[in-house]
Amino acid sequence: MQKAAKLVLVGIGYRPLSERASAIVRNAEVLLASTRLLEVFKRYAEYEGAKDRIKVIDKVPETIAFIQDELRTSNSKLRTIVLLASGDPLFFGIGRRMIEEFGAEQVEIIPDLSSMQEAFSRINLPWDDAFCISVHGGPDIAKRRALPYEMTDIPWLLEKHGKLAILTDKQNNPAEIGKIVGSEIVMHVCERIGYSDERIWTGTAGEARELNFRDPNVVILLKQGVRSGDKEATFFGLRESEIQHDQGMITKDEVRAVTIHKLRLPRKAVLWDIGAGSGSVSLEAARLSQDICVFSIEKEAFRVEMIKRNAVLLGISNVRVIHGAAPEALESLPVPDRVFIGGSTSRLDEIVDVVSRSMQKGIVVINAATLETLRDGVASLERCGYVTEVSEISVSRSRSIAGKKLMNALNPVFIMKGEKA
Repeated sequence: MQKAAKLVLVGIGYRPLSERASAIVRNAEVLLASTRLLEVFKRYAEYEGAKDRIKVIDKVPETIAFIQDELRTSNSKLRTIVLLASGDPLFFGIGRRMIEEFGAEQVEIIPDLSSMQEAFSRINLPWDDAFCISVHGGPDIAKRRALPYEMTDIPWLLEKHGKLAILTDKQNNPAEIGKIVGSEIVMHVCERIGYSDERIWTGTAGEARELNFRDPNVVILLKQGVRSGDKEATFFGLRESEIQHDQGMITKDEVRAVTIHKLRLPRKAVLWDIGAGSGSVSLEAARLSQDICVFSIEKEAFRVEMIKRNAVLLGISNVRVIHGAAPEALESLPVPDRVFIGGSTSRLDEIVDVVSRSMQKGIVVINAATLETLRDGVASLERCGYVTEVSEISVSRSRSIAGKKLMNALNPVFIMKGEKA
């Protein structure tokens, strides 16, 4: 009985083939390779004995069609098909696609090192704490594949993880990455790893914006202050000093923490931040999940620009800043799941009315510094059918006087929560 044909993915690029991989390549009836990988394979000792059995196919759909024909034809004499792959086929490679197409029982993977492993080794940086993504959309720019992360996700991923490794392509290249992250971010570009013209470039994102880099390459980004083993990339807990603001006009750290807690943000949500000021609540909320889309509504133009600068400096991409006064500026916004009102300029009742009409269920949180706003806020929420609760936040912070620490009280803040189930 003829043995069923099998597909073996052999990773190449960085090390000589293992004894098992070498034997499979030598005995395979056909070897499939792209033009680029054929050039790589020519450096291997096995090439001379295999070159007459190599079939070059550059497009993945055509490769799959060829393999399907060979594996599904009962009269096929092929016992082993070898597909040469780059590095580790299961690390942002073709291995996932082949297993999905042909099933795990018919596919064998023999990996080489991954390009990311090699990249980190070139700069002597541990990568067990790095977050790795691919923005390589495939060789055909007109038919780019869907990716879990897009270029616009890079700033917040870097902010969240502190150390980011990126597989690029010709369109999503190091220069374009440099344009969307802070100019002082440390960037390593590892060009053509494993080739004779390999090059490692190190500089800042600002410097990379004006340069050209050769393909293929891997980009490694480091948030300022993040070194090997550092855990400085925070998930929650922005400090007032990290947010540009106007003469102390900012929701204080402790109050912001309680405010976010009261909002009970789901992983995926639309949040309106009305009277956003410096954007501290918007920015803190946006960092919790990239699937939280925050609309920061602010009427003062200079504060609008301040929020935008803060978002760029913090690498946050899921905040949309709306220049306008509420409630008029709310009319065309997507339906919110949560609403925070930090400023209302004496129009709180109108704003709550618009919010109530827009949001059938969800949570509204209002912060107030005066008893009058507390009274009006609770009345407006209850009139619109919200179940309310109020917390008073009194914060005292230590300060040193004559070598001793004393507590200094800040003005209390009332936090109103209204909820519709």
